[in-house]
Parts: sequence; C-alpha cells; structure tokens
Amino acid sequence: MRLQHGLHLAYCTNIHRGESWEQTFQNLKQHTLAVRQKVAPDEPYAIGLRLGQEAAKDLSQPQNLSAFKAWLEKNNCYVFTINGFPFGKFHGTRVKEDVYRPDWTTQERLTYTNLLFDILVELVPEDVEGSVSTVPVSYKEFITNERQVREARKNIWKCIEHIEQLSARTGKKLHLGLEPEPLCYLETTSEAVKFFDQMRQDRKGDLRINEHLGVNYDCCHLAIEYENPLEALGRLKGHKIKISKIHLSSALKVHPTLEAREALKGFSDDVYFHQVLERRVGGEIVRYRDLPDALASNPNSQPHLTEEWRIHFHIPLHHLPTGLFDNTVDHLLGTLDFLKSNPGICSHLEMETYTWEVMPDSMKQRSVVDQLVNEYLWTLEQMSRHELLDSK
Repeated sequence: MRLQHGLHLAYCTNIHRGESWEQTFQNLKQHTLAVRQKVAPDEPYAIGLRLGQEAAKDLSQPQNLSAFKAWLEKNNCYVFTINGFPFGKFHGTRVKEDVYRPDWTTQERLTYTNLLFDILVELVPEDVEGSVSTVPVSYKEFITNERQVREARKNIWKCIEHIEQLSARTGKKLHLGLEPEPLCYLETTSEAVKFFDQMRQDRKGDLRINEHLGVNYDCCHLAIEYENPLEALGRLKGHKIKISKIHLSSALKVHPTLEAREALKGFSDDVYFHQVLERRVGGEIVRYRDLPDALASNPNSQPHLTEEWRIHFHIPLHHLPTGLFDNTVDHLLGTLDFLKSNPGICSHLEMETYTWEVMPDSMKQRSVVDQLVNEYLWTLEQMSRHELLDSK
C-alpha cells in the first residue's frame, strides 16, 4: 500500500508455501488478491515478494517477467521489495540452520542476490525505491576463520557494484538489507556497526555503500536481543547506516514456569529455528540454539534468577497476551515512534509472520487471508496512532 509520508506497506509472501514461480504466482492470485480486496480494493497495492532461487530463475525468463508485469498493471499492484533471505525450500521440510545456506562467503549467494536485483529493477515503479533483504552474512557456527569473513565482505561489495550499475542504468534507487538475527554473524546493531566499519575500511572513500547497503531491521529479531528500538535505530543512524527495510514483526515472550514450559512444546517444530534468549536477574543473557535446547535446560536450576525468555517465533501482530504468553509488540511500537521522529529514514515496511503453518491453532484465524487482513488492520491502526498516516 502507498501510504502518507512516502511509506510503502506490504505483507511478505513467504507466509505462503511454494518454491517455483508457478506456485508463487498462484499464491499471489489466490491469497494476495483476496487480502487486497479486503484492505485496499481501490488503491495501488504493494507486494512484498519472496523469491527463492528456483522461483527467481523462472521469473527471470523474459516471457514470465513480461506476463507478471502485465498482471501487476492489470490488478493495480506493484512490487517494491523482495525477501532474498531463504535461498531454498522454506515450508514443509526441515529448514533450521539451512536457511542461512548458502551464505555470503559463497558465489551462490552473490549470484542469486544479483538475480533478484535484476528482477526487481524491472518491477519496481519509477518513483519507488527497491529493496532486497538477505541473510546477516552467515550463521555464527559456520564462521571458523577470518578468511571467510573477508570473502563475505568481498562478495557483498561485488553485489553493491552490481546494484550501482543497475541504478545508474535505470535511475532507480536500489539497496540491499542485511537482516540481523539471533545467533547469526550479525545479531545485534552493535555487530552490524562493526561490520559496516570493516566494509568501509575495505574501500575507503567508496560512498556507494551508503546508498546501496543497509540493514533490514526486523523488530522480532532485535526485540529478542533485548535492544531498545530508539537506541538501536539511533545507533544505526548515527553511523550513517541505511535502514533498508523494517520488518514489522513480534516475538514470543514468556516467564518460563513449569506450566509455560509445557505449553511451549506446542511451538517446538521440526521446520524452523526458534532461538531463545534468556534474561536473568542482573541482566545476564543466556542463549539457547533452539527452543528444544531451552526446554531441555534444568527448570529447577535457580528459577528465581530467570526473568524471561524471548523466543524467535514470529506471532501475529494482533495476537493479545494470555496468562502464559506475552509478545514483544512494544519493540515494534517503539520502532514506529522512531519513524515518527525521523521521517524519511525508511520508506519500506513489511509485515512478516511466516510461521502460519507451524503456529498453534489458538493463534490462527479462520484462514491465512483472515490472518493477514487482521494484521493489516492492526498495523494501520497503530500507524494512525503514531501519526504515520491519516486517521480514518
């Protein structure tokens, strides 16, 4: 959706199962248009496209790209951002740490991301910036030596060069957003700042990094790290790091009582990583690789010292806290506060609750369309309260 203040809002289509372009296109026709009909039937409607490698290769074929552009025009839709984080299959099978493969140490990740920009520059309207979000360099466990980090920075610089060439040729503003995530090579804004400093040291005076590389700020991820949104976004702004896109998302938050631990088994699936960060009295942070690891920890080991767990499980934005489960919506609302105070710092907003298939039934709406419509309504209401769009 085109909103006031130059903002664009979409939901990320990674919520839908499908790896080929044929499957992806069918989802757009079946689900995305149904959502659009309920939330913005008479306005230009933005799509946050998820393309894995298979779908990207299919869509890049001239006949498919031409047909999609015609469909977008016919339905008054437009694409302003692509989720380029998951390279391969993302639903219905074990994803876990494989979602970070291939990482930025590889030619595969560079080639795939360049292809996404080749597609995006053909789709994004003339007066709209285009963004692609990507993995936060790598997963920490994958990095065993400094040579890998240097190779990753080298590949990201090559991508910046490719983006700059596309922008110069078309006049369109394009940027890549590294997405910090718990237990990844970049998981905090401080680590992001350090990495950008290293990137700038690699090519001193090359200002293309300011224009074409930034951070995809996922509210769920940074809330799990117990970051304050005003401080975190202020830190990025202070170091002149572009906010490429903001994921409007919320994490699961609990006090890990025995009852809560038992109920959390309903969130433990074999598909996605659900990293857990435990905060103890005094501020100590304990990291668990996945929810089953946290659940396997000794619940009787000084439970009075544990304040809460924050769990990497994207939950619906409109879901209200219960007796056992809370959320991190306060971080999202703080992010909207920052946007209000810093107009123009980021124009790309994307709701991302991809966990639909593995979500407990108690959190689901009647259908995925209803789920998405309610997320839109909640988000638009909050944006209105933050004076980021006109009140209805």
